[in-house]
Amino acid sequence: MTASIELPTGYQHPAVPALLGYLREVTAELGIGLESCTLDHDRPVSAYVALDTRLPHYPDRDVALVWDEERGWAAAIETHSGEDLIVLRYLGDTLTPSPRRVARFVTALHEDDHSVGRPDPVKLRTAGDTAELAALLRRPVAAR
Repeated sequence: MTASIELPTGYQHPAVPALLGYLREVTAELGIGLESCTLDHDRPVSAYVALDTRLPHYPDRDVALVWDEERGWAAAIETHSGEDLIVLRYLGDTLTPSPRRVARFVTALHEDDHSVGRPDPVKLRTAGDTAELAALLRRPVAAR
């Protein structure tokens, strides 16, 4: 089930409160709000964060960050046809990096700096254990 952050869904995945807290931290670091986010409660749990910028190599395409409980953060661009997003890079080494690391990832994308992130996905965990996911999302920033 996909839902806007601000609208009640009638269903609350056990890890959603912790994910909302983490997204609140990340979007604050990026200078945007939760209104830029949507959540998908299906397995794997995922989030979409619309960014207010464009990338130099894709000036006509909207940019987004996507997060899922198996691979963590990725940067993607929208297609013109409404098809799936085109993933450009994965942050790749931890499921819940600090908001500062996520912001650095976005800056690197805009600077065409390939030293941050990776082109291929890395499976960081298997989806499904909601208690483990909630614990990972609630870890203090210093522990990420």
